[in-house]
Amino acid sequence: MDKLTVIKIGGNIIDDEAKLSSFLKSFATISGATKIGDTIGIESKYVDGRRITDAATIDLVTMVYGGLVNKKIIAQLQAYACNAIGVTGVDGNLIPATKRPVKEIDYGFVGDVLSSQIATDSWELLLNNGMVPVVAPLTHDGQGQILNTNADTMAQEIAKALSSVYEVSLVYSFEKAGVLLDANDDSTVINKLNPKYYDQLKEEQKIFAGMIPKLDNAFAALNSGVKKVIIGNAEQLTELIAGTSGTTILND
Repeated sequence: MDKLTVIKIGGNIIDDEAKLSSFLKSFATISGATKIGDTIGIESKYVDGRRITDAATIDLVTMVYGGLVNKKIIAQLQAYACNAIGVTGVDGNLIPATKRPVKEIDYGFVGDVLSSQIATDSWELLLNNGMVPVVAPLTHDGQGQILNTNADTMAQEIAKALSSVYEVSLVYSFEKAGVLLDANDDSTVINKLNPKYYDQLKEEQKIFAGMIPKLDNAFAALNSGVKKVIIGNAEQLTELIAGTSGTTILND
């Protein structure tokens, strides 16, 4: 079974030209992973930690991140001889979704991925023909509406869907060294994390609240066929993939 690495880039890296350039140079020269995907995201409005996307924001997200930023990344990767192609979940019906229903809060144009409908054959078509998809976290509802979708979740769902075809590793790369015992001290990185230790750290309130959704996604991916999940600093991408940096998430 061929290997596939799905990499999610944190927004703080995308917004820093020097860090992004360094990341992309490493990305284009990685060995040991036969095919690599990459997801980018934009911060939206939040209420109680939940994403809100109004009509103006969905247009902005589509133009900036589905267009300008995505294509700038593609151009840089092509300069490094990496044959990248920019896509969203809308293109090729790669990632169908449904608009999040209105309950106590109206989240606006936010999409929840329809996992069972991800077009695995279309992803294979791209990957098996030497393309490196760079995915902006936009999905669609099948009725003509573009939806803003959490980038961590997008990466997780892509990794889960393709784990039936490839041996998949999922990397969440951002500005921190990994999962930290002290959010302000990169030297406190946890090298390995399993469900038991994760539950203990949550109970002791030693996990930064903003990291919990990312870790929940990581364990969900492992429970759905993904081989391993790594969280760490985007500027150490080669080391992350080699398993010598960051936090490796295990299921045992």
